[in-house]
Amino acid sequence: MSSSDSAPWGRVDPDGSVYVREGDTERLVGQYPDTTPEEALAYYERKFADLDGQVKLLEQRAKAGASATDVAKGVTRLDEALANAAAVGDLASLRTRLDALKTGVSELTEKQSAEAKEKLEQAVAQREALVVEAEKLAASDPATTQWKQATATMERLFASWQSQQQEGPRLPKSTADALWKRFRAARSTIDQHRRAFFAELDNQHRDVRNRKTALVERAEALAPRGSEGIPAYRDLLDEWKAAGRGGRKQDDALWARFKAAGDALFQAKAEIDAQENEEFSANLTAKLALLDEAEPLLTATEAGPAREKLTGIQRRWDEIGKVPRDQMRVVTDRLRKVENAVKALEDEHWQKSNPEKKARSQGLAAQLESAIEKLQADIDAAKASGDKAKQAEAEEALAARKVWLDALG
Repeated sequence: MSSSDSAPWGRVDPDGSVYVREGDTERLVGQYPDTTPEEALAYYERKFADLDGQVKLLEQRAKAGASATDVAKGVTRLDEALANAAAVGDLASLRTRLDALKTGVSELTEKQSAEAKEKLEQAVAQREALVVEAEKLAASDPATTQWKQATATMERLFASWQSQQQEGPRLPKSTADALWKRFRAARSTIDQHRRAFFAELDNQHRDVRNRKTALVERAEALAPRGSEGIPAYRDLLDEWKAAGRGGRKQDDALWARFKAAGDALFQAKAEIDAQENEEFSANLTAKLALLDEAEPLLTATEAGPAREKLTGIQRRWDEIGKVPRDQMRVVTDRLRKVENAVKALEDEHWQKSNPEKKARSQGLAAQLESAIEKLQADIDAAKASGDKAKQAEAEEALAARKVWLDALG
């Protein structure tokens, strides 16, 4: 037997005809003349190796989870290629492996269908969630909506919608259209509410700006009045606070003008105050000297002399005149403290010297003294008789009347 006859899957005739063994039969696969049998056989074995490689690749793709449809197409193509394959090798084993792939394709199709269904359900749920959130936003009160946040939220929802549409599974047309219709309607409503809100806000800002512009012009018109215009400016400031907001940029510009007008008035007042402070500094020195003279009256005990001295101090105080504005409260409070002390001293003196009250006190004192004498006699009698209860009662009444008498004294 030649070397070609020992090959397990094929042989070569002397004329270059190449046969492949398939079970107990053999089949002509081609001719390879003018070469050695080994070279001829090797040529068709390489073709078998190519087919074997294609089957292996398809097996790997199926194992890696490739599309069942793609695997099925590969099986069909290789099945046709193996039907009359011009190759030498274990073609039966390749067909067996292809049959296994066919069985696997059915299982893979079922598995992938279930996965696709689950992904589709998830995608529908995700789209539905976006729709619900958009509709909730659209149903909120435009007057209380935080539009910067709402706009950012809507942009996020729309970006998520586009991402799911591009990267997620394709939804059935009827489902996709229904969800998009709802999402688009909510988005449109939000946009309408936002535009209406800001249009109304623009109108409000315009009215506020007009009012504040008028206030600025009135404030600037006070400039010729100098410090005398400050009360009117304060009234304008109250109106400004009640006018509301007219847009930050415009408000800031108007406020700068309004404040400048007020600053001019207060600057004029500051200049007057500075001039007065300089003019009245000598008056301050004189009044401080008077206070040093008056404050010893805080500890006076005689009302008449205290009042006489205070009256003289008050007369000289009035003759001195104004003091610097920032010291006016300080010196006035110190003098008022002395005046209150003298008045309190006079009130106390009057209470003690009031003839009517004195007469009432003397009459009551006489009654209390008479009662005390009687109670003392009752105590002595109770002691003599040994009536301790009556003695205790009389002693308690005696103590109370002595307290009252002391209070009148």
